[in-house]
Amino acid sequence: MAYQSATVDVLGSPMEVLLFRPTGPGPHPGLLLAQHIPMGHAGLENDLFTLTTAARLADHGYLVAVPFIFHWWPKEAALERKREESRDDWIVADMQAAHRVLCEQEGIDRTRIGVVGHCWGGRVAWLTACHIPQLAAMATFYGGNIKKALGAGNQPPLELARFIACPVIGFFGNNDSNPSPQDVEDYSAALAAAGVSHEFHQYDGAGHAFQNFPMPERYHAAASEAAWTRLLAFLAEKLGGLAPDHAD
Repeated sequence: MAYQSATVDVLGSPMEVLLFRPTGPGPHPGLLLAQHIPMGHAGLENDLFTLTTAARLADHGYLVAVPFIFHWWPKEAALERKREESRDDWIVADMQAAHRVLCEQEGIDRTRIGVVGHCWGGRVAWLTACHIPQLAAMATFYGGNIKKALGAGNQPPLELARFIACPVIGFFGNNDSNPSPQDVEDYSAALAAAGVSHEFHQYDGAGHAFQNFPMPERYHAAASEAAWTRLLAFLAEKLGGLAPDHAD
């Protein structure tokens, strides 16, 4: 799959951003794609799921930017260390920098940019929407730990729902424990209290990471494809990309 690579400085640390381009001159809607952890923490080039997801979104007309948000540590550092040392203020700075890179691309429509994320990235997508008010859509797939802050002095993303200025779609497995069905209810209640338009979809028989096809023990084909169809329809409505049954 074809993509370009850019590098941007984030608080003194260089961060790689992969760019996936749709066909045609544009102007194109754009997406920030927040990566998950399983393989991507060691480098985006190792993350087949995220690369495939970005390419699929580009096929539907989106200019996609994927920032490597684990640049704060050596790639060979243990996943547990990266989880424990992650900070929400770093994540926000990463996603704001990636948004700037996306806005600088030729053929982008800056008024039609959204954010999508899975797993760890689902939490990142929520946090990003709380801090980039220009976004026009947010999609979170089974983002856990939204009730929890990372790093001293930061607030849990759930408590920042009032700052989300775009419509939200969420996808969750009813067999998941993080987020659990109760967590999903709490997410919905926080968005409703903040007056944020949102729609959540929950799937029986599906657990965490049900779209992660490189992990067959987690992948749930029926839930995954149903969620893809709904995601693409939502993005087409809010951002103007191609409908689910059309791709270049």
